[in-house]
Amino acid sequence: MAEKLLRQLKIGEVILENNLILGPMAGVTDLPFRLLCGEQGAGLSGMEMVSAKAIMYNNKNTESLMEIHPQEHPVALQLFGSDPEIISEMAKRIEDRPFAILDINMGCPVPKIVNNGEGSALMKNPALVEKIVSHTVKAIRKPVTVKIRKGFDDSQINAVEVAKAAEAGGASAVAVHGRTREQYYAGNADWEIIAQVKQSVAIPVIGSGDVTDGASAEKLLKETGCDGVMIARAARGNPWIFREIREFLESGKQPQRPRPEEVRDTVLRHARLQLEYKGEYVGIREMRKHVSWYTAGYPNSAKLRQRVNEMESFEDLEKSIRSIFTP
Repeated sequence: MAEKLLRQLKIGEVILENNLILGPMAGVTDLPFRLLCGEQGAGLSGMEMVSAKAIMYNNKNTESLMEIHPQEHPVALQLFGSDPEIISEMAKRIEDRPFAILDINMGCPVPKIVNNGEGSALMKNPALVEKIVSHTVKAIRKPVTVKIRKGFDDSQINAVEVAKAAEAGGASAVAVHGRTREQYYAGNADWEIIAQVKQSVAIPVIGSGDVTDGASAEKLLKETGCDGVMIARAARGNPWIFREIREFLESGKQPQRPRPEEVRDTVLRHARLQLEYKGEYVGIREMRKHVSWYTAGYPNSAKLRQRVNEMESFEDLEKSIRSIFTP
């Protein structure tokens, strides 16, 4: 009998309902969007990354990034930094918050993060990776995971070495994005490196990169043997991707895309959640990018994207959305 591809996933003592994970994305995976993805079947949702130093200095903007809704599916709170003492101490400080898993970012390619020796810059120093993980595992009771890339650049393809370092430090799982830092998100993801990591460590390995639907999720799981799939950019404007991948993995049949009315209602619900948690001024402005993602490919959506940057109220947004999705 063929191995079941959609299954529970155990990370430390945390058992996820399924192995489909919303990857953390700055400016995207905030509380409203995570709620929508959880409702559509994401087994775990990654929060926006938070600076360990910002927590240490009691940065007020960081507090909202760490807000978790009581009805959310399990969430992973992601810290970034490069100092083992600071990361572990801040992990301990926030451990009582209702996140299930603590993830440490070792894959962010953004220059201001990398130039500070954080994010994917840590890929250049496996010994430091092990130290950061070890300190943090000793500091808290919750599972600690890491998110890494294929390598820093083509001359340093070392995901296997870094994953082994994370495992040696006590990490409960590792997520591997199949591109180097130098690639950012260009070109094709290298799934072979994910397979190599899976063969090299005993902890769960979550594959990431180029998963856009049920067929690609199935292909990644089969080709790499990885334990879970992380979906990030393909979920923008598309929280239904989790429902669709689940249906495909369970039935092998191509699921129906959401009807225009469902898209319309979800966009408006997303906007109401943004206003509820962030107020109209911030909420509407943050919805602008989401509206562009949700409406891509629909008739007249190009005109809407031109107008979207001028929206300042829920009424403006609702009127425009209804014009796109109402026959």
